[in-house]
Amino acid sequence: MSTAELAASYAALILADDGVDITADKLNSIIKAAGVPDVEPIWATLFAKALEGKDVKDMLLNVGSGGGAAPAAGAASGGAAAGGAAAADEPKEEEKKEEEKEESDEDMGFGLFD
Repeated sequence: MSTAELAASYAALILADDGVDITADKLNSIIKAAGVPDVEPIWATLFAKALEGKDVKDMLLNVGSGGGAAPAAGAASGGAAAGGAAAADEPKEEEKKEEEKEESDEDMGFGLFD
């Protein structure tokens, strides 16, 4: 990661921690106040557009948790109870499919290091 990307990332985190909207102007002012040399304004614009309308704190708290998308999709298709039940069944089906793939690879009789 370049210095410009790090500076824009840290500036965005500072703004999010203070509860301030993340805009390109605010990112640029924090970067200039920090004295980071040679940061082109395009970085602030890119980060501001990427984080527009998103809760940065929530994104940081939910890093690696992939369970949030399935209930939302289920709730959109019907009632919350029906969506929740459907979402609970999906991981089991995916696990079975993955196990079947692994078994079929082992049946071939050769592996990566054979």
